[in-house]
Amino acid sequence: MGGGATRLYSALTAPLSSSPLPPPAVTNLDPAFCQGAPVCPAELLRQCEEALRGRAPRFHRKFTQLQDGGGAPSSSIRVMQWNILAQALGEGLDSFVQCPPEALSWSRRKYLILEEILTYRPHILCLQEVDHYYDTLQPVLAGLGYSSNFCPKPWSPCLDVEGNNGPDGCALFYDESRFEFLDSVNLQLSTMRIPTNQVAVVTMLRCRSSGRCVCVAVTHLKARSGWEWLRSAQGSDLLRHLQTLVQKHAHDSAGAQTLDIPLLICGDFNAIPTEEVYRRFAASPLGLDSAYKRLSKDGSTEPEYTTWKIRPTGECCATLDYIWYSRDTLRVDAVLDMPTEEQIGPNRLPSFSYPSDHLSLVCDFSLKEEE
Repeated sequence: MGGGATRLYSALTAPLSSSPLPPPAVTNLDPAFCQGAPVCPAELLRQCEEALRGRAPRFHRKFTQLQDGGGAPSSSIRVMQWNILAQALGEGLDSFVQCPPEALSWSRRKYLILEEILTYRPHILCLQEVDHYYDTLQPVLAGLGYSSNFCPKPWSPCLDVEGNNGPDGCALFYDESRFEFLDSVNLQLSTMRIPTNQVAVVTMLRCRSSGRCVCVAVTHLKARSGWEWLRSAQGSDLLRHLQTLVQKHAHDSAGAQTLDIPLLICGDFNAIPTEEVYRRFAASPLGLDSAYKRLSKDGSTEPEYTTWKIRPTGECCATLDYIWYSRDTLRVDAVLDMPTEEQIGPNRLPSFSYPSDHLSLVCDFSLKEEE
């Protein structure tokens, strides 16, 4: 039985894990960041900029402020969603034919990834295709005050790449100064009770300033055309899990029903807005809306693209990434705009300017006042 088939069989026959797995022993921490005392965000950002000196200019993106009223800036919750491109896939399987190999090296990309995160300093950070969690992202961001959970794919394609750094998966980070941890589950998404290779992390947090709970999820659904039915089933499975977790925490100590718990669901859905899984989320009884629609003039149209790449099969320019939120309990205060085609350049993504084929999504939210 080949390696991929072995992993498939093992995942299908193993019991599902409903809690984060214990971390492996890590002996290969990135020496560029994980030696000596932790540094402050500004110093680490300066370190990244110094390492990238002489590179192509980074994208200059601006926040569009939305005039919704209410919500003091100090109470704003900044959320970042980003498929950062697994290193093993970028160098091994994804075949970005217009991207110079030097732009795909981890020695360069790690600085670009951290620079993007440090530039926007989200309170909640949701990442996909993370295959440098234990040696780089977790220790570096822990030094900046983030706690996190990671769920690897059970049979990650990264494992089929020679010299890989382990499986890729989803990671959810949150700023411990802003949020208290309540609960978290790692999910292997299923269809017809059969587990698939796609995962999610769902974490329940309590806002330290308001005392209100927020439920955050990060996921990465099945890629490629022809798998629309599977993405729809995986999305339905995630929605069911979210409803269960929210109901579990929606009662006070006396067992009485409390206020609705706001939801934030970030992910690379690998689905354009006309797909069934998108419609399932938009019509969910959980009362969800997509934050990036707020960038459009009519407030109801997604951006033209969140990913733009060139592979041997051709050019792909599509919207696949989303930040879903509870429209009755959360207000969108600001949305980071998308870089223009001119900024991205004719060779598209990734590039010397940008480390991933997917663009980061960043939104500022505030909790609506209790009624």
